[in-house]
Amino acid sequence: MGFERIARITLVMSAFAFAAVAPAQTSQLAAFEATLAAHDSATQALTEWCEARGIANPAQIVAHPVSGKPTAPPKGLRRLLGVGPREPLGYRHVELSCGNHVLSSAHNWYVPGRLTAEMNTALAATTVPFGKIAAPLSYRRVPLQILSRPPRGCPANTISAHRALLRLPDGRALAYVLECYSSDNLR
Repeated sequence: MGFERIARITLVMSAFAFAAVAPAQTSQLAAFEATLAAHDSATQALTEWCEARGIANPAQIVAHPVSGKPTAPPKGLRRLLGVGPREPLGYRHVELSCGNHVLSSAHNWYVPGRLTAEMNTALAATTVPFGKIAAPLSYRRVPLQILSRPPRGCPANTISAHRALLRLPDGRALAYVLECYSSDNLR
């Protein structure tokens, strides 16, 4: 495990104050955070976590679209993604579930022009998670911030919230994500 990932886990350990986690569950939360830190894809991490914990069988992550008004993009998003004012941006707000358990609410702003046409179609028309659709691009997850409390847009049962950038092998940003992980992960 690299220094960056160890530092990320350490940051999480200091973020327990906002989590509605019983003292007996702190080691479970630490294990969950370690699983997230070990993967470039939150979808892959959640699949592994769901399978290891027996949350559902089969351990398959499904992205259910969340209806309603889109969350406003963060300030400086275009700069962060390295796109100009006219380049289209995509937005997807989903709940990632394993069986009947919602494990994450994810807000994802992405650059459609950096995906294939087939990937863009799949994002618009299926419940396949972004991470699984974009996996052939071999993106890398760059953690930006593990939040000390849930930001606006996260559900009340959020135990951990992350901001991250997904980068392509050539260094260009593919997506910016805000992930709100639920207490269902600690079942």
